[in-house]
Amino acid sequence: MADAIQYKLMGEIAILTANNPPVNALSHAVRQGLIDGIERAENEAKAVVIVGGGRTFFAGADITEFGKPFVEPGLPSVCARIERSPLPVVASLHGTALGGGLEVALGTHYRIAIPSAKVGLPEVLLGLLPGAGGTQRLPRVIGAENAIDIITSGRQVGASEALKLGIIDEIADGDVEEIGVAYAERLLKAGKGPRPVADLPCPTAIDFDAAYDLALKKGRGQIAPATAIRAIEVACNTNFDEGIEQERQMFMTLLASPQSKGMIHAFFNERAVSKLPELKGVEPRALNALGVIGGGTMGAGITVAALLAGLDVTMVERDAAAAEAGAGRVAGILQGSVKRGKLSQDKYDAIMAGGFRAVDNYDALADVDLVIEAAFEEMGVKKAIFAELDRVCKQGAVLASNTSYLDVNEIAASTSRPSDVIGLHFFSPAHVMKLLEVVVADQTAPDVVATGFALGKALRKISVRSGVCDGFIGNRILKTYRTCADHMVLDGASPYEIDKAMTAFGFAMGPFEVGDLAGLDIGWATRKRLAPTRDPHERVSTYPDKMCEAGNFGQKTGKGYYIYEKGKRGGTPDPEVTKLIEAERAELGITARDFSHEEIQRRYMCAMINEAAKVVDEGIARRPLDVDMVLLFGYGFPRHWGGPMKWADMQGLDSILADINRYAEEDDFFWQPSDLLTRLVAAGKSFDDLNKGDTV
Repeated sequence: MADAIQYKLMGEIAILTANNPPVNALSHAVRQGLIDGIERAENEAKAVVIVGGGRTFFAGADITEFGKPFVEPGLPSVCARIERSPLPVVASLHGTALGGGLEVALGTHYRIAIPSAKVGLPEVLLGLLPGAGGTQRLPRVIGAENAIDIITSGRQVGASEALKLGIIDEIADGDVEEIGVAYAERLLKAGKGPRPVADLPCPTAIDFDAAYDLALKKGRGQIAPATAIRAIEVACNTNFDEGIEQERQMFMTLLASPQSKGMIHAFFNERAVSKLPELKGVEPRALNALGVIGGGTMGAGITVAALLAGLDVTMVERDAAAAEAGAGRVAGILQGSVKRGKLSQDKYDAIMAGGFRAVDNYDALADVDLVIEAAFEEMGVKKAIFAELDRVCKQGAVLASNTSYLDVNEIAASTSRPSDVIGLHFFSPAHVMKLLEVVVADQTAPDVVATGFALGKALRKISVRSGVCDGFIGNRILKTYRTCADHMVLDGASPYEIDKAMTAFGFAMGPFEVGDLAGLDIGWATRKRLAPTRDPHERVSTYPDKMCEAGNFGQKTGKGYYIYEKGKRGGTPDPEVTKLIEAERAELGITARDFSHEEIQRRYMCAMINEAAKVVDEGIARRPLDVDMVLLFGYGFPRHWGGPMKWADMQGLDSILADINRYAEEDDFFWQPSDLLTRLVAAGKSFDDLNKGDTV
């Protein structure tokens, strides 16, 4: 095997080139190679250039080593050894120098980059902080305030901004090795020697307590950004060696924390979730031209996502006026992207001139490769549309429904080609939200499933396979934990206390705030649709229907659970809702009791996990990790907990089951323990064991 760090002497300059594709992760072999290269250079060269081979500089630590026995040299030792070299050491950057990659660069004495290079310290995205000197060196280079911004956000910084801040010293176009060598030669000619960042003065202190509190608030309970601020504070108040030691202690504490375990779980599984064994070797169908049925909010969002991915899109609406309105929504979204600098005017003009059209005739879909129906959520409407698609679309075209709840098997049966039918459940706004549920019906062909995942990849979505049931993975689980919240309201909790409890848990919004945002009429329509099949033993709240009957659908009508005033952010609790709830309690003879935030959170999460376990047991979701990714990317579940199944594992499944059994003593209809959960506890196994292929 080739050396992970390749050594070359060019005159007086030693060149150390990373050779650990695809991203030159800082594995043990790379770390040892850097130290060996520096030591060799000190015997035969006058300067050193460190450069990445292939497409990037070191793009970060080798996170596959997390959780494994530590093997020296660690990255802090490598950075310190580079910094202590008596030779001037240059980092020549291209691609991305992220995490440990930037820490290596900060350990060198001079930094140069090509214009397209990016740098950053994204460790907070894994529930960590930079653990190889990043919190100590970066503030010495760019000041505490700028370091806090970069480290707590985890954002990537382009070369021009990095130059302005002082992270890099120069930008030069050309071959990355050549510009690094040229820079080193100029340094030698000018008599420049080593310039250790560790020797720079401590940065000026700022109000770290205020910054810490703000980070906790913005992170909704995530501890890594706030802890990183304390590490930067250390850089301002102590010597470098002491700062490095304290940074390492903080890093190890975070590494052992549940939040880091959750975020690392999320990181790995958002990449693994779309890799299905049954699709190995299955080629997707052609995917160049799309049709979209419907130009409303969802249809326009899907269209924009496809156009930005370079696909040709034909939108079909019921008449010319509706088609014009749909085209206007698409143009408005894209113009917003132009204003924000996310899309060039030339690209916008090209899309609107040739890549997109809105029409009122299904015949325009004769040559599309895939069509997505995004019409009203009613089975009769869906079947009528699919009959038309069956008539006009070419053989082999994929026919997809964006239904949120309805039976994709029934939709497929309304065509003469059920093997070509699939569900593609986007989340609104579809050009922003990352989740795509790929709903596989009984007769869906494997290459149609592969095409659904290929579309998701093209649109940069997190695509998750789902089987067919009412609501699929996400909305089925949502219905259950939202029902749990409704039960707590009847028993004494207020919607507003539940929202506060769940935002304290880490959600951006509570369930009743989400309902107001999405529109309460959506849930109302679902309740009416399912009313004929409802079990008479089920506890059902009637006050939400009364709210909807009064025309209070949430933000879009100005009133829901909250009252919304134009020009004001957020809403205030509606006292009329409280009166409706109190009246229903009185009618049912319920005496309200108090709920602590802890009890609200526990019941809410137990309901979510119990239903999720049933979804996995029935094969609707193949693996617990599928549930985690759906809830993370479609329903705002806090990333630092990794998803509900990961959270449950960290809590202990035995304690979750014990609570569910206790709640069942109050309501044995709603709280029916999942058979899978019961089997896992009996076997002493976890949801993660199922992710790894175990069975129970």
